[in-house]
Amino acid sequence: MEHAQEDEACLEQTQKYHVERPIYNQELLDERYDFFSPFVLYKYLTFFFLLSIFSCSSKKAKSHLYSFIPILKWLPRYPVKEYLLGDIISGISTGVMQLPQGLAYALLAAVPPVFGLYSSFYPVFLYTFFGTSKHISIGTFAVISMMVGGVAVRVVPDEMVSMDYNSTNVTDMLASRDAKRVQVAVTLALLSGIIQLCLGLLRFGFVAIYLTEPLVRGFTTAAAVHVFTSQLKYLLGVKTNRYSGPLSVVYSIAAVLSEITTTNVASLIVGLTCIVMLLIGKEINLRFKKKLPVPIPMEIIVVIIGTGVSAGMNLTDSYGVDVVGNIPKGLRAPKFPEIRLIPTIFVDAVAIAIVGFSMAVSMAKIFALKHGYTIDGNQELIALGICNSVGSFFQSFPVTCSMSRSLVQESTGGKTQIAGTLSSIMVLLVIVAIGYLFEPLPQTVLAAIVMVNLKGMFKQFGDVAYFWRISRIELAIWVVAFVASLFLGLDYGLLTAVTFAMITVIYRTQSPQYRILGQIPDTDIYCDVEEYEEVKEHPGIKIFQANTSLYFANSESYMSALKKKVSKANSFICVWGGRGSTLKKYWLSLSCVCLLSQTNDVEAGVKHEIANEELPVNGQFTSVDDSVQDRSPDELEYFMEPKTNVHSLILDFTPVNFVDSVGAKTLKSIIKEYKEVGVCVYIAGCSGPVMNELTRLNFFENTVTRDLLFHSIHDAVLACHVKDSSASQTASDL
Repeated sequence: MEHAQEDEACLEQTQKYHVERPIYNQELLDERYDFFSPFVLYKYLTFFFLLSIFSCSSKKAKSHLYSFIPILKWLPRYPVKEYLLGDIISGISTGVMQLPQGLAYALLAAVPPVFGLYSSFYPVFLYTFFGTSKHISIGTFAVISMMVGGVAVRVVPDEMVSMDYNSTNVTDMLASRDAKRVQVAVTLALLSGIIQLCLGLLRFGFVAIYLTEPLVRGFTTAAAVHVFTSQLKYLLGVKTNRYSGPLSVVYSIAAVLSEITTTNVASLIVGLTCIVMLLIGKEINLRFKKKLPVPIPMEIIVVIIGTGVSAGMNLTDSYGVDVVGNIPKGLRAPKFPEIRLIPTIFVDAVAIAIVGFSMAVSMAKIFALKHGYTIDGNQELIALGICNSVGSFFQSFPVTCSMSRSLVQESTGGKTQIAGTLSSIMVLLVIVAIGYLFEPLPQTVLAAIVMVNLKGMFKQFGDVAYFWRISRIELAIWVVAFVASLFLGLDYGLLTAVTFAMITVIYRTQSPQYRILGQIPDTDIYCDVEEYEEVKEHPGIKIFQANTSLYFANSESYMSALKKKVSKANSFICVWGGRGSTLKKYWLSLSCVCLLSQTNDVEAGVKHEIANEELPVNGQFTSVDDSVQDRSPDELEYFMEPKTNVHSLILDFTPVNFVDSVGAKTLKSIIKEYKEVGVCVYIAGCSGPVMNELTRLNFFENTVTRDLLFHSIHDAVLACHVKDSSASQTASDL
C-alpha cells in the first residue's frame, strides 16, 4: 500500500505537457507555413555559391592558410614557460625510442636499416608544420612497414639473387637487390602520399569510417602474426627467402622449420636475452608509470648493450652473427622516385594510404578527446600526404602514427608538435654524426625489439571473447579480417575485410525488425505491442514500423513483412468438418486453429464461439447441429471472415533515412493494393530529405498526394479516427 502511494506521488510530480493544435498532414503543413523547396533554394544560391568560391578576401585567405599550415596559428601563442620543459622531455624520450624502432622496422620494409632512420626524420619534421594532433608520433610503424616489405619482396624477389653465399659477387648482388627494393619502397611512399594528399584536398577524410574498429583490430592482429613470423629467421640466425602474397605466413614458417638445424646459437641467445630485458623493462614502466618521471628507455639500452657486446666479442667473425652493417654518414641528395613502378604498385599504395591514415586519425582522435581539443581529419590526410610524398624524394618509405611512441610522447608530458620535432632532431644527429657506431648491432637485437613491440597487438586476440558477448556480426568482421589478412596477405586481406564489412551493412538492412505499434494510453507515444502490456491498438488501425531505409535490397521483404504483420488480425480460420461431425471434432479443429494463431483477438473469439456452441459459416453464426446437418457431403471447408476489419494502415517512416526508385515504386504498389480492398495507407514521420527524394522520384502524382503524409504517428491516428467517424456517420445517414 505504501509503495502504491509512493508511485502515485511520483506520478503526480512527473512533469507533463499539454499541446493543442490542428491535425497536420504534409499538404496542410506546407500551405500554412509557406514551405520553400530546397531545389528552388538551390537555384537561387548557386550563383552566390560560385561567387563565394572564386572570390577571396584577405580574411578568407588567412583562414585557408592557417588551416593548411596549422603551425602558423599555434606557434605564435606557444606558452614557453608552461610547455617547453614537457616538450623537451617528451621529445628526448620519443627520439630515444624512435631510433631503434627506425632501424628495426627497416628490416620489415625489406630495406637497409639506414632508410628507417631517414623515414624517422623527414616525415616527423614535416608533420610539425602540417599536422593538427599535438600528441601522435609520426614515423615507422610495424604494420605499414610489413605491407611495404611485402610489396618490395613481390616486385624484387630473392630469386633474383643467387643463394650461393660462397660466390665472389654475392655482396654486389645483394646490394643491387636492396637498391631495387629501396626504389619500390620510395615509390610507394610517393604514390601513397599523393593519394592521401588528393583525398585530403577533396575532403574525403570520411573514407576511414569504412575501416571499422573490429576490422582494424582483426587486420592489425593478423599483421602482428606476419611481422612475428618474418622476424623468426633473424632471431634464429637462419638463411631463408622472404615470401609475400597469399599463404606467405605458411611458407615463411615452413622455410624456417626446414632450416631449424642451422640455427645460430649465438644469435638465438642474444635475441632471447634482449627479449627478456625488454619485457622486464616494459613491465617496470607499466607498474611504476605514476612514480617514474619518464619511462625507462629499454630499447635504446638494449641497442647500446647489444652493439657493445657485438663489437667487443666480434660476434660477426667469431660466431657468424648477422649485423646491421654499413650505415652511411650524412644525408642523401634528393632523388626522384621510379615512376615506371607506379602501375605495378598502385593498388598496394591505395591500401597503404588508407590504412596509414586510419591508424593516424584513430590515435589522434583518442588524444584529442582526452585533452579537449579538435583535429581535422582532412588536414591529417593532407599532412600525411605531404610527409610521405616529400619524404620519398629523400629516400624514406611510407610512414604513419606509431601507437607505442605516441603513448610515450603523451605520457612523458608532451604538449605540442614541438616534441616530435625534437625527436626527429635526435635521429638527425645519429644520421650525420654517430650512425657508424651502430654498424656492429646484431640483427637479432632488432628482431627482439620488433617482437616485443607486438605484445599489445597480440593481446587483441582477447577481442574474440569480447565481440562474442556484445555482437556476433562484429565478431564475424574481426574473424574475417584476421583470417583473410593472415592467409591472403595484408593487401588482399584488407580488401576482403572491407567488402565483408559492407556486406554486413546490407545484411542488416535486409533483415530489419518489423513491428506493429500501439498507443500508450492517454499519450502520443507509440511502442511495440509485443513489448509492452499496456500498449493498446486502435480498432481498425494498424501502425507498421521497420527500422531500416526502403531501397532495392529490402523492398520485397518490406512488402511481405507488412502483409504478414497486418494479415494476422485479418487472417481467416479454416474449420474442417462434414457429415457426421460432432462438437468434439470442431473442438479439435478449433484448438489447432488457436495454436496456429498468434493474436489474442482470434483466440478470444474462438473461445467465445465455442462457449455459445456456434460456429461461423460464411460470415454468419449458426449452431453446431445446424451447421453439421445443413452441409452437403461435398462441402468440407468453412471460412470465417475477418473478425476485425482494418480500414487504415499507417507506415511509420521515422527510421527511414532514404528511399530509392525501387522503394518508391514499392510504396506506390502498397498504397494501390490496399486501396483496392478499402484500406487507406498513410505515411507518418517522413523526414525532409526523404520527402525531397520522393518528390524527385515523381512519387506524388494523381494517385498519391501529400495529404497522405503526416508529421507524426499521432496526427495520422487522429486523422484516421476523424475519417472513420465521418464514414460511419454517412453510412448511418444513408
